Amino acid sequence: MRRSGTADLPLHGGRVPPWLATRMAELGRAIVTVLVDTRGPSEVLTRLSDPFWFQALGCVMGMDWHSSGITTSVMGALKKAINPLAADLGLYVCGGRGAHSRRTPDELLRHADRTGLDGNSLVHASRLSAKVDNTCVQDGFSLYLHSFVVSREGEWAVIQQGMSDARGMARRYHWHSPTVRSFVDDPHSAIVGQNRGEILNLSDTRAEENRKGIVEFLAQHPDRQLREMRHLAMDRPHQIQPRHVESKRLGAVLALAYEKQFRSFVDALLLPGVGPRTIQSLALVSEVIFGAPGRFTDPARFSFAHGGKDGTPFPVPLKVYDESLAVLKQAVDRARIDRSDKVRGLRRLEGLTRLVEGGYDPRADVRKVIAHEWKHTHAYGGRTAGGAAGPSRVSRPAENQLSLFDDGD
Repeated sequence: MRRSGTADLPLHGGRVPPWLATRMAELGRAIVTVLVDTRGPSEVLTRLSDPFWFQALGCVMGMDWHSSGITTSVMGALKKAINPLAADLGLYVCGGRGAHSRRTPDELLRHADRTGLDGNSLVHASRLSAKVDNTCVQDGFSLYLHSFVVSREGEWAVIQQGMSDARGMARRYHWHSPTVRSFVDDPHSAIVGQNRGEILNLSDTRAEENRKGIVEFLAQHPDRQLREMRHLAMDRPHQIQPRHVESKRLGAVLALAYEKQFRSFVDALLLPGVGPRTIQSLALVSEVIFGAPGRFTDPARFSFAHGGKDGTPFPVPLKVYDESLAVLKQAVDRARIDRSDKVRGLRRLEGLTRLVEGGYDPRADVRKVIAHEWKHTHAYGGRTAGGAAGPSRVSRPAENQLSLFDDGD
């Protein structure tokens, strides 16, 4: 089984409040629209099949940075955002959590009738991907979510998730049709979940003899699994710690937003009057859209765009979120009206972030950044699932914006 990474996803309860669900759908629509317009529907499917990018997308949308709820909320937001524009974007989302997952075959057949795709083939792929992950891969996780995303050309991606109540953990599985040579021979784009050692995996090429009837379970040694995977460790504790974030990359984003030597360049890229805090968010959003795969090894960093609904690393700054959406939507609308590259400001913003990283070393002090956000959360319209966030009682950083970086940098 070819895996692109593993991650621990703690099971968390709760629901996404309506004020965040609406914004997540709008942000998801804007991000997907820019990706489709600049790189095509296939690029969206490629990214959805990358577990690291998927986690970063959930973080930048304002969800919990590491919990199992990211999968449900992101796919729900994308289904709500994309499907009304399916004819324009060339993408359609089926399935979901629980009862919605069981409706996937009917949704695929109806979509195939409208578009001329081979509905039976898509249903076959949907059912087999679920069967492999729930039955062939006996890892102790029972599937409860199945989302199927298909393009107008018939290319597809599957994102599905299983849970283990006994362990309090979830495991997310990613599939992408161009990488699937067979449903029983190394089909996965990635499996995300904590390494629990030996598992029964009848979808592995090395289990061919098992599938022919030999009653013997083939399993890889955990050490070998770890050598073959990138490992994304999602700790059970809810708080973001400095070890979860690449401080130099976060520091470059903050420098673009707050340092005078960079602000003039940023002002030229975006709309006049966009504040530093919104530039910070847009720099992270632009990276989700245009960044290379290697940029997503620390997805927790993207939660510094719009916080999280449970206040981790800080409350969702609604004023900033809405200003980010306004800039994105205006860029998309202008590009679609005159067909020119009006999103070039976002593209150049992502490039400028990498340029700052290469020629400047503003390593962010993660704890001070979080304290700064909590201090100003009221001014930013901070809100959590529990309601509006008031002034924080955390220790205040120095007023100088350089306090967001490590001492001496």
